[in-house]
Amino acid sequence: MKKEYDFSKGVRGKFYRPNAKSNLPIYLDEDVAEFIQKQAKRKKVDSQTVVNALLRGDKEIIQAVQ
Repeated sequence: MKKEYDFSKGVRGKFYRPNAKSNLPIYLDEDVAEFIQKQAKRKKVDSQTVVNALLRGDKEIIQAVQ
């Protein structure tokens, strides 16, 4: 690394995108990942669909009790 960097020609916000979406990296325990993969294969969908369905179900339950 250099001791100093010259940012005098830098442009503030050059790469900022207000509507940009970011994906959350979520690391599942092995047993959970295996369960999700089996469910996805059985339903013939991808694992993301299974995870979203499970989380939506939990979300509805939590909101119903509040």
